[in-house]
Amino acid sequence: MGHVDHFSAGWVTPVLSYVMACVGSALGLRCTVRALEADGASKRNWLLLASFAIGSGIWTMHFVAMMGFGVEGTPVRYDVPLTVLSLVMAIAVVSAGVFTAGYGRSRIVSVALGGLGTGLGVAAMHYTGMAALNLHGTVDFDPLLVTASVVIAVVAATAALTLTLIVRGPVLAVVAALVMGLAVSSMHYTAMYAVDVSLAPGSAELPGATATEFLFPLAVVLGSFLFLTSAYVALSPTGRRAESVAAELLREVGLSTATMTAPAGTGPAPAGTGPAPATTGPAPATTA
Repeated sequence: MGHVDHFSAGWVTPVLSYVMACVGSALGLRCTVRALEADGASKRNWLLLASFAIGSGIWTMHFVAMMGFGVEGTPVRYDVPLTVLSLVMAIAVVSAGVFTAGYGRSRIVSVALGGLGTGLGVAAMHYTGMAALNLHGTVDFDPLLVTASVVIAVVAATAALTLTLIVRGPVLAVVAALVMGLAVSSMHYTAMYAVDVSLAPGSAELPGATATEFLFPLAVVLGSFLFLTSAYVALSPTGRRAESVAAELLREVGLSTATMTAPAGTGPAPAGTGPAPATTGPAPATTA
């Protein structure tokens, strides 16, 4: 039995991975809210951005945390195609949950199905990523802890969607992102404690890439995308702000049109003028 170390890099990897999970969750949940305020292609685009944000956020969280994973007695390598598949799978399955939440007619059903899809997306990403592990030995999982990890992901994702879609407000938006980030991190470490490694010592070169060769550069790219997109979403107008700006523009266009179509010689009253003063009443009677 190989000794598994989940914190070989100290507390840097769990803290940084939690931050990445919160950033991806906050961005995805805010994009979902924007989608509820939009229609047509704009709604679809916000939901696509939400799916990519949550999917890439949880993937980045997982593999930042995996940089602290080590097994005594064997090197660890990652199968590149399976690792990329885990990213695609995360985005695809989360997308199904997010679109269900965005287009569903019933809020309760939408939140339930959306939370189920998002939670299963987290779990699918994690275990596909774990299947990408190459080491001198075999990896087994405790079924009870695997089940617990999936339940944690689904329940916490549903709670985050509930806070986002049913109750509004900036404070609850932050709480929802923290809950979602906690869901992903809790699910990850619960699933990692389900891992048992049986060593089969060998000298053959393991296929795949090390964490620093492949995972770290990709995690940096995705992390940069999440932070930059978060800034864009924070600075873009909300649905209500966009509506007020549009209404103001329409009023200005209406005033300009009215001025342009007014008869020649007429125009707005000169500055400083106003309506004629009201008459004070009938003239006093003359005396004989």
